[in-house]
Amino acid sequence: MNDYPSVTEYLFSRLPVYQRTGGASYKIDLSVTRALDKHFGHPHRHYATLHVAGTNGKGSVSHMLASVLQEAGYRTGLYTSPHLKDFRERIRLNGKPVAEEYVTDFVRRNIPLIEKLNPSFFEITVLMAFQYFSEAGIDIAVIETGLGGRLDSTNIITPLCSVITNIGHDHVQFLGHTLEAIAREKAGIIKAGVPVVVGRTQPETAEVFRQVAARHHAPLLFADREMTAEPIGGDTSLQSFRIRKKKRVLFPKLTTDLLGDYQKENLVTVLTTLQSLPPLFHIGRETIEQGLRKVARNTGLLGRWQILDQAPLVVADTGHNEEAWRYLSRQIAHTPHRRLFIVIGFVNDKTLTPLLQQLPKEAYYLFTQAAIPRAANATKILEEARKEGLQGEVVRPVKAAIQKAYHLAGTEDMIFIGGSTFVVAEALP
Repeated sequence: MNDYPSVTEYLFSRLPVYQRTGGASYKIDLSVTRALDKHFGHPHRHYATLHVAGTNGKGSVSHMLASVLQEAGYRTGLYTSPHLKDFRERIRLNGKPVAEEYVTDFVRRNIPLIEKLNPSFFEITVLMAFQYFSEAGIDIAVIETGLGGRLDSTNIITPLCSVITNIGHDHVQFLGHTLEAIAREKAGIIKAGVPVVVGRTQPETAEVFRQVAARHHAPLLFADREMTAEPIGGDTSLQSFRIRKKKRVLFPKLTTDLLGDYQKENLVTVLTTLQSLPPLFHIGRETIEQGLRKVARNTGLLGRWQILDQAPLVVADTGHNEEAWRYLSRQIAHTPHRRLFIVIGFVNDKTLTPLLQQLPKEAYYLFTQAAIPRAANATKILEEARKEGLQGEVVRPVKAAIQKAYHLAGTEDMIFIGGSTFVVAEALP
C-alpha cells in the first residue's frame, strides 16, 4: 500500500462499511472507538467542537456552521459522511479536503492497530479526522454524526453545543420503530451542562428532549420556537429569507447558496446554534451573512438541490427517506416545468411503500440502482411502485438511466435524480 488508491481500497475492502454493506458494520457499543481514542491521546480534546445529529438536514447544518466559522476567521475542521465522489470529502480543513498523502500515511502507520482492534470503516475514519484536526492545530470542528447518536463513533466528544435537527423514520432497524425511540437514540449526544439546540418541535419527540436535557442539566432551545424564516425570493443559484425572532426582524434579507425550500428550517437551526456559542467566539452579523451566502463555495457541499443542467432542468438531491421526500415532492411541484422525469434508486434496507407514497404521481420514472452491494433491486422497486400508481421502467446502470431521461425530456421539462446518496454520487460530474 504505497499510494492513495491502494489505501482507500484497503479501507473499503478490509473494514465493514455501513454505506455499502449495511448492518454488518453497525456496532452496539463504543469500546473500539474509545480504544482508538486512547491510543491517539484523545485528539478531540485539543480543540472546540460542535456536534450535529438528526434524521434530515444535519449535513446542510454542519456545512452552514463550518462556512460561518471559516468566515469568522477560525481555523475550522468539518467531519461529515458519507462522501459522494472521494473519501477525502469526509475530512475538511477550511473547506479543503484532507490531503491524499495524509490519508495514505495515516493508514500505513496504523495497520498493526487496525489489524489488532478490527474497527469498522467509520470508527477508523472518525479517529483519522480527529487526529488530523489535532495535528493541524484547528480552533473548532463541526462534527456530524453518522447513524443515530448514542452509539455513534463521534459521540466521544464534549462539544460547545449539541445540535439535533429533526426526527424522522430512518434506519429504524437500528434506532427504533417509533419517533420517540429514534429521538432517544439521537438525544444520546446530549452532554452534562452543554447547550442543546433542537431544530424542529415535534409533538412525538419534544418531551423526550426535555427529559434528557433536564437529566443532564443541559440548557435546551427549540430553534423553530426561537426564530422563523420567511422565503422572499431567489433564483437558480441563491435563495433569500427574512428571519424573525418573535416579532423582531433579525435579518431583513438573509441569502444562502444552498437551494431547496427545506433550507429555511436548517437556517433557523444554524442561527440558534450560533447564538448559543460562548462569548469567546465572536460571530458578527456580516460574518453570518457572508458565511451563509457562500456555503457550497467555502465547504464543497454537493448534492443538496444541486442544479446540474438548465434545459432540461436537471436537479440532484440526496434526500432518501419518507420525511425528506415530503419536502422534495413539494419543492418539485413548485419548480416550473412541463413534464417530469425522475431517475431514482434506493438502498435495500428501506421500507419502500411509505417512501413511494410520497413520490410525485405525475412523473415518469427511470428506476435504477447504484453500483454498491446495498442497492435495492430496480425491478423490485418498479413492481412496488406500480402498486402505488407510479409509471416507469427499469434502466441500469445510473448513467444509462440519466441518458434515457435526457432522450425523453424536452428543454422545458425537468429531470430529478435521487432516492439514494449513491445514485446522486454516480450522477455528479
